[in-house]
Amino acid sequence: MPEQPPTLFRRGRLLRIAAAVAVLLALAGYLLVQYEGGGKSAPRCRVVSAGGDGASYEMSTQQALNAATISAVGTSRGMPERAVTIALATALQESSLRNISHGDRDSLGLFQQRPSQGWGDKKQIMDPVYSAGKFYEHLDKVPGYSRLPLTVAAQRVQRSGFPQAYAKHEPDAALLAAALTGRAAATLTCDAEPATGPGDPAKVRAALTRDFGADVLPRTQAAGAGHTQDGKAPVEQRTVTVPVTAAVSADGGDGRRGWELAHWAVAHSSALHIERVSYGGREWAASDSGHTWHKAEDGQTADGKSGADEVLIVTAQ
Repeated sequence: MPEQPPTLFRRGRLLRIAAAVAVLLALAGYLLVQYEGGGKSAPRCRVVSAGGDGASYEMSTQQALNAATISAVGTSRGMPERAVTIALATALQESSLRNISHGDRDSLGLFQQRPSQGWGDKKQIMDPVYSAGKFYEHLDKVPGYSRLPLTVAAQRVQRSGFPQAYAKHEPDAALLAAALTGRAAATLTCDAEPATGPGDPAKVRAALTRDFGADVLPRTQAAGAGHTQDGKAPVEQRTVTVPVTAAVSADGGDGRRGWELAHWAVAHSSALHIERVSYGGREWAASDSGHTWHKAEDGQTADGKSGADEVLIVTAQ
């Protein structure tokens, strides 16, 4: 049998290496989607319909965090629930609610905004609060956007090459908006494992202020008690108390505001190491096996308060 020419041998070897690399990249991409897109091996969050129709939507904890930020930025600007639905559907289509640093041409971030088209510089667009704010700024200039079909309203802002693609995300976006604006009570939960490290109430306050604005918290909050004998901070010192009367959402009263804040906290529970969230006599705890909202005994939270006029966010120790 004649010996294979060196050039052909090298070419065949390169093809085999390229095929192997392609397989590895495909596997890495699959694992990334499984983790960030809410695969079975990853911690997930879930929103369910308050109407009893069985509708639900699952996502990764990072997707939930980004969705909660988009909603908070909208309501802090006085935008109605419909605007939040449009923004969430747009982000679902453009980035799957992931703050990605790449896209078509110079597109970036949750909404795939382009620096070259005047949306801001790269650092600004990669800031979810900034990018969401810019989306709402443009949406608010669309006459009658709340009465337009979602695809039309989103397209007036985005100028996408595939405007009809937004439509398929409207049901999921509507579920998310109902929960994150507080209209649908106790409908957002996360099944992330309890925090492996301590939380920091100061970081929770900073994140609340970043997403909702400075008026979300009183100017001063009590520093809390000192440490116990075992060196652990007592629950009072680990608790961030958010008055629901500090601001009111555009669509409703204080009860709606409370659930908006409570759901925001659950969505941020993994990132901020939040152990427990309480509001209106109901409580969510990261340590609960079902990770669902439950009615606190005697209508009170574990902190001994009814929570009717405040949201209690307890960080891990």
